Amino acid sequence: MRHDRRPRRRGGGGGTARWRAVVFGLAVLFGGGAAAGAADLALPPVNLGDTNFQDGIAFPGWLVQETASLYRAGGFRDAQGGRRPGSNRVEIASAVTHVAWMSRAKLLGAWYGMEVLVPFARVDVHTDFGPRDADHGLGDVTVCPAFLQWPEVRLGETSLFQRFNFLVKLPTGDYESRSAVNVGANLVSLNPYYAATWAPTRRLEASVRLHYLYSFAHRDPFDRLQADRAQPGQAVHANLALSVEVVEGLRLGLAGYGLKQVSDDRLDGEELPHSREQVFALGPGLKFRSGPWSAYLHLYREFEAENRPQGSKWVFRLARTF
Repeated sequence: MRHDRRPRRRGGGGGTARWRAVVFGLAVLFGGGAAAGAADLALPPVNLGDTNFQDGIAFPGWLVQETASLYRAGGFRDAQGGRRPGSNRVEIASAVTHVAWMSRAKLLGAWYGMEVLVPFARVDVHTDFGPRDADHGLGDVTVCPAFLQWPEVRLGETSLFQRFNFLVKLPTGDYESRSAVNVGANLVSLNPYYAATWAPTRRLEASVRLHYLYSFAHRDPFDRLQADRAQPGQAVHANLALSVEVVEGLRLGLAGYGLKQVSDDRLDGEELPHSREQVFALGPGLKFRSGPWSAYLHLYREFEAENRPQGSKWVFRLARTF
């Protein structure tokens, strides 16, 4: 799918080896945006910190949610975590519309449902070692044909909520092989997750969401890679959160995320050494709830990045249940 946009800013020349050092894609998924990758091939969109407090809790009905995020990084890290020299920056603004439905009927003891997420984003990259480019438009749509949400399980005086979701990301986003910066990843990826919330008291909760990412190869990679087939490596990533209700309807706490690529990228079937990405982040957050409305605000600071930018990220999420 193609969309009109402003003229692109082109960077300088360079051979294939130089451009293999960094090929960017925008990561925007499930309620928010995430930083663009900076490795031989960028990982496709993943949820990094976009869902957090009370993540495992959900009930039958409809959910409509809008998430806005802003990511800024003034430095890039190499495969050893060292800072790349020069003036290098990236800024990503994104908005994701999320609609979900859950039935009151049960399967395997859980309510079942489906959902869709539609992202729009703008990414601007300026580096001394490669791309100087920008793009904006529709990102890769994520669909879930079925998820399972288990009702509350009582464990003594505590409560446990759990969900399993099988997400599929489709190559609907804006993509051009001649550009090093794209909103879309131009590939199909599978991103299942398990989410859980444990509440030891009525006011205190801890939540986790554990993802696995598998990306299929695509046959139209960035032109300067001079390859016919590209496949990002597999990865695992997680969101963690801890919050306490300080007054009725208001929660304060900490949240974080981590990503670890566990296999090398491939070009034309050959593994690319030193191509694995990594990043971790931590920061404060709050949640305010009034009736069917919930609002979330989080700030994350990244650390221990490898083959990626390292920066900060704001996430604002507004949700309405029906």
